[in-house]
Amino acid sequence: MSDKNSFLVFSGTKTRYLAEKICASLNCPLGNLVVTRFSDGEFAVSYEESIRGRDVFLVQSTFPDSDNLMELLLMIDAAKRASARNIIAVIPYFGWARQDRKDKPRVSIGAKLVADLLGVAGIDRLITMDLHADQIQGFFDVPVDHLYASGVILPYLQSLHLKDMVVASPDVGGSKRANTYAKYLGCPLVLCNKTRARANEVESMQIIGDVRGKNVIIVDDMVDTAGTITKAANIMKEAGALSVRACASHCVMSGPASDRVQDSCLTEMVFTDSIPYTDRCSKVKQLSVSDMFAETIRRVVNNESISSQYLV
Repeated sequence: MSDKNSFLVFSGTKTRYLAEKICASLNCPLGNLVVTRFSDGEFAVSYEESIRGRDVFLVQSTFPDSDNLMELLLMIDAAKRASARNIIAVIPYFGWARQDRKDKPRVSIGAKLVADLLGVAGIDRLITMDLHADQIQGFFDVPVDHLYASGVILPYLQSLHLKDMVVASPDVGGSKRANTYAKYLGCPLVLCNKTRARANEVESMQIIGDVRGKNVIIVDDMVDTAGTITKAANIMKEAGALSVRACASHCVMSGPASDRVQDSCLTEMVFTDSIPYTDRCSKVKQLSVSDMFAETIRRVVNNESISSQYLV
């Protein structure tokens, strides 16, 4: 590190577990920030050390509830008012990203709204990972460093040394990501075509491709209620797959997700630690992205290229 005193890393409440690992990788202390909560649920943020003229990295994923986003906005505002030189939001999981377009009349575009809120609050740069849609980068008027979880997931998949591997996408929308994995691993691609009855509820699903006698890896960007991923796994097992594993960047895992994964025919469900996972499910494995984010922060501080961070 060229100058350890030129930057500081701070964390929001719910992402402290990851910020501590990032700081350990950077060999620097985690900054001292206090969040004061009032009895009505309102809260305030204050930095307990000088940040004047420093590059400030604020680590906070914006998963539900919305307090995480609001806490990050207050952290940005406080840093701006405390004369930080540059304010870099490090958002491993960018929430509201599924609302990236008008897919029917009279709906909000939440991803654009959040981008505007972060910009008005005062960020100078965003470091994030596996946005639900790549074009969300264009919602920002500041530089965006968009990292990919493939940097930690692909080496893990290779370490399994699976024979007759096939990569699958749980829906047509994720085919580009799955195709990238398939090309890197040098194996065939299988698609699932699904129709939804309503949000978070799959009505029907068909497999496009052959999985008989194969070890299947289902690739997605996030798993929320796990309805799609477990249904896809069970259908593939019925179609003759030897084993079915799933990997996703973000471990949303809300509602019945953990029970569904546990009760499914999935051998393993692999996530990164962009979101904390407290439910215990023996099939879930989390890989840490702390070193990847730490290296990106180091390169940003030193004005170095981050392109070598990308495997694919």
